Amino acid sequence: MSAPPAERLARAALSRAVGADENRAHAAVREHGPVAVWDVLRARHPDVDPEADLRAQQLLGGRFVCPGDAEWPRCLDALDGPGSAPTATAVGAPFGLWALGSGELAALAERAVAVVGSRAATPYGTRVTHELAAGLAEAGWTVVSGAALGIDAAAHRGALAGGGPTVAVLAGGCDLPYPRAHADLLGEIARGGAVVSEAPPGTPHFRRRFLARNRLIAGLARGTVLVEAGARSGAVNTTRHARMLGRPVMAVPGPVTSAMSAGCHRLLRDERESTVVVTDAADILEELGPIGGVAERPGWAGPRDGLGGLAVRLLDAMPARATVGVASLAARTAAAVADVLAVLGPLVLEGLVEQVPGGYRLTALGRAPAAGDPAAGDPAAGDPAAGDPAAGDPA
Repeated sequence: MSAPPAERLARAALSRAVGADENRAHAAVREHGPVAVWDVLRARHPDVDPEADLRAQQLLGGRFVCPGDAEWPRCLDALDGPGSAPTATAVGAPFGLWALGSGELAALAERAVAVVGSRAATPYGTRVTHELAAGLAEAGWTVVSGAALGIDAAAHRGALAGGGPTVAVLAGGCDLPYPRAHADLLGEIARGGAVVSEAPPGTPHFRRRFLARNRLIAGLARGTVLVEAGARSGAVNTTRHARMLGRPVMAVPGPVTSAMSAGCHRLLRDERESTVVVTDAADILEELGPIGGVAERPGWAGPRDGLGGLAVRLLDAMPARATVGVASLAARTAAAVADVLAVLGPLVLEGLVEQVPGGYRLTALGRAPAAGDPAAGDPAAGDPAAGDPAAGDPA
């Protein structure tokens, strides 16, 4: 399946003649179609040669993907939806995407997360971003960002380190790496993912195009994560687009003394009802996963994890509601009374056990299971003291 040749040419021409900053043309395309609109505008743009642009992109090893193609990411169609009213920097879906790379755009966007932030990133922000992106990639998700210095670059590099694909959305032509220092990074991104732009080859990177491309970053992803951003950072603009699309917005908190986290903190304060605090990839996946699904957190431990053998046996032998004496615990665990006493002290200090008149019993924390063992320590699974005449023995 692919777009008709006449429509493809019209869309390519409009991406050169109109770009991303002409609301009336985008609205006209939605109403009348690209061919009709280009027929009207053609005379005003005699220098626009869509066939030459398509050949130039092909020589780069790329292609022009537009609505009607099997590769078109249909999630971008939401940019023309009722919740995304056009503004000076939000004009709806692009006419098409000029793409480089081996990744298939529709497949890449199927499970994609946008990770964005400040160009002037701190070491904290860079490290957190790299870890987030690597974790997302390892979980099979695509990381989308803008290939800028700072947080964007860390997001792409983290995804690559995690062995997953990543998508870089540029503000100018794909043949003009920006910044130039990222030419090698963009090449690496293209090998497994994609470098895309709504601007044809040779288009320079103008400031207004950076603001317009932010809607594409948000549109290509299921949700957007803001890692670091100053109070007036352009990255915050990306979260506004995500919110207009009704997609999750997440923010990473930073040090309260850091100006580079001021934008994140303001977002968490002013948009608290629609912004989620995230600190790792598991938080992000939990937010974006299916309802009722919880991301696996291999680093999380239950209160019993890491305890020694006798401590675990004592907790297993201890009642939740009745009390038990030291002698009974020693008998149940086949341990010496002195050893039981030596372990009970730390368990009380850890809040797993409490000493009450008549002996010892489990606290609510002590009844919590070890990770991966939902029945351990659960009174519903059987109270060791139930029916035990020794329970409550203060010996």
